[in-house]
This record gives sequence, structure tokens and C-alpha cells, in this order.
Amino acid sequence: MNLLRQIAATVAVVSLLLALTLGLLVHRAEVGQHVAQARSAATTALDIQLDTYNRTGSLSPAWDARARTWTLASPPGGTTAGPPPPPLPPALLRLAAQGHRGSMLAPGPAAQPGTVMWAAAGDGHGRLFAVWLDYSEHQHAITQLDRTILVSGLLSVLVTVLAGTFAAHRISGRLRTAAGIARTIAGGDLDARIGPLGRPRDEVAELAAAVDSMSAVLRTKLANEQRFTADVAHELRTPLTGLLTAAELLPEGRPTELVQNRVRLLCRLTEDLLEVSRLDAGAETPELAVVPLGALVGGIVRTAGPGVELRLAADAKVTTDPRRLDRVLANLVANALRHGAQPVRVTVAGSTVTVRDHGPGYPPEVLSEGPQRFRTGARERGHGHGLGLTIAQGHAAAIGVELVLRNDPAGGAVAELRLPPAGEGPSADS
Repeated sequence: MNLLRQIAATVAVVSLLLALTLGLLVHRAEVGQHVAQARSAATTALDIQLDTYNRTGSLSPAWDARARTWTLASPPGGTTAGPPPPPLPPALLRLAAQGHRGSMLAPGPAAQPGTVMWAAAGDGHGRLFAVWLDYSEHQHAITQLDRTILVSGLLSVLVTVLAGTFAAHRISGRLRTAAGIARTIAGGDLDARIGPLGRPRDEVAELAAAVDSMSAVLRTKLANEQRFTADVAHELRTPLTGLLTAAELLPEGRPTELVQNRVRLLCRLTEDLLEVSRLDAGAETPELAVVPLGALVGGIVRTAGPGVELRLAADAKVTTDPRRLDRVLANLVANALRHGAQPVRVTVAGSTVTVRDHGPGYPPEVLSEGPQRFRTGARERGHGHGLGLTIAQGHAAAIGVELVLRNDPAGGAVAELRLPPAGEGPSADS
């Protein structure tokens, strides 16, 4: 569940609980008020009947049209004065028989179906007085109030949810904008900035400012690192070239061979560092052309030496930079020969080129994080500076080629190059 739905769901639940709580409180207060009114009216009617009986010795008429009361007196000895005894609630009947007074909501007599408010009292001499008042008007008022509470509660919940969703949508939209720019920055565009997002003082604006600040710092540090790498490699090139020339003049022998190998390794490392710095800085422009992929790959494989097999499943014309593609494939094949095991197979299938060895495969960190300079992965993959795959990835990205690294289920590392078909390559200024 995304942030927008979480906020909307939270607002809906809180609004519903609040509306339900307020509705219950209002309902209980209204019911208590109506019960109190009915009880007061019934008690007053009972007092009137008792006063009339005490003054005249007889009851007022059984049906009082104004008060809508019904009254009964039961004298001692079991004789009944007036109408038959009303169906009083047992608890109220016991209370009145003990000479006390009380009132209660209960079902009414046969002549008045529904709920009524009973009031009853006894005089302590076996005489009982009881009246009832119709409670239907009070129930109708409570029902109307409950319906009003329900409708108003639903409307308030709907309005609150819509308002909360609107506010959450604005926050979610700003966060999505920030996330999109952050992904752009993570993709390598360190010039991208989120900006103020329209709000000068809130948490989202602070987050955007923090990401922009982080991007600026990263850009500065990366530029310093690229400049340092390029400067060091450039400064090392001249003395290393002289050192290589001097090593060639040494007398033949095992020590001379070791010195020459180390110097050549340093020269290659320096050239690789310069190439990495140029790729990082985007200083080179690809020279694109439409070429047959099979013939191009065949020429590259023939120069790779023994142990490399070429399989042409299907040929196709692609748009690419032949020089850069040569560099990419050469690095992938060299990496397979150095860290994998023979045979190394290069397969051309349409616009896809696959390089597979039969070694231990790529280590998990290379598959999850991608090639990292000066990290060669697992020990069984051999030794090196970790620049071959980095350079291959940089050149592939420059010419619009997708490089996918994976391990074959049967064993061995697989590097797959997916080239754009003819007419679909990147523009020359990319």
C-alpha cells in the first residue's frame, strides 16, 4: 500500500471512529433526555391521580385525553375499583406492592401496543395506583435523530476523507517528484535538482533541499576524484613510457623479463585509468555507423587468440561504434579468459552478442551491484584491477548497448550485449 492509500485509509478510519463515537454520545444523551421527560410526565400524572383519590375518594376518568394516562386503584381484599389491573412490569409491580413509587419503560397494555412509560405507587394498605404514557413520539424523535446522525456522520467522513486524500495526493506527488529526481541522480545525472517543490517550509521541502545538497556534494567529490585520477594517470604516463623504453634495453634474463612485465602492467593500468576518467567525464563522442554484426564480431574474436569460439546463430545489421564495441568485446573476452575457464564461446544471435566462459561464474556482489573498479570479486575468479568490466560497461552505455551479466545454470559467467538494430541507435551527440 502506497503512502496515498495509507493516509486515506488512516483518515477514513479515524473519521469513522470519531463520527461513531460522537453519534453514540449524542444518541445516549438524547435517549436519556427523552426518558427523563417521559418519566417526569408519568410521575406527574401519577401524582395527580393520587391527589384526586385522596381528596375525593375516587379516581379520575380512566382515560385522560390531555395527558394520555390510564389509572388503576386496587383496594385491599382483592376487590377491584375501576378497570382491571394493567400489565405492569414485574419489577415495578413488586416495588409498588411494597408501598414504594417507581417508573419504568416497558411494553404497554393490550390497548396500547408498543413501549410506554409506566409509573406506579402503593399506599401500603394493599391499594395500587398505576399510570402509563405513550412513548412512541419519543421513540420517533430518537429514530429521526439517529437517522440525522447517520447521514451527517457519513457526509462528514466522506468530506474528511476527500480532504485528507487531496492533501495526501499533494504530498505524495511532491514525494514522487523528489523520488524521480533522486533516481535520476542515482543514474548518474548529478546536475539534476529537485528544487523547492512549491513549499518553502515543510518536511518535504527539507528533504528536497537535503537531496539537492547531497547531489551537489557528490558531484563535487566525484569531479575531484575524476580529476585526481586523470592527473595521476597523465603524470604517470611519461615516466612509465621512459621506464618501459629503458627496460627494453636491459640484458636478456629472468630479472629483465620480470621488470618488463611489471612495467607493461603499470602502463596498461595507467591507460585504463585514463580511459575510466574519460568515460566518467563523458569526454568522448561515439562515432556511430551501420555495420553487420557477425563480421564485426568475427574480426574481434580472431584477434583474441586461442581458446575463443565464435558461433553465428543469426546475423543482423546494427547501429554502433565499431571501435568502442571492439573495446567492449575485447574486455569481456579477456575477462573470461583471465578469470573463467576455456572454452570461451562468443555467440551472435541477431542483434545480441553473448560471451560465456566455463569458470566459477560472477560473484554475487558483481551481479547485484554491477562492476566496481579495483574490485575483482571472488578469489576463485582470479586477480586483476577490476577495471575491465568497468570499462566495458562504460563504453556499452556510451553507445546505447545494454550489458547484462549473469551466471549460466550449468556453470560459467555469461555477459550479454543487446545492441540496437540498424536505425535505432543513439544519436551521435549522446
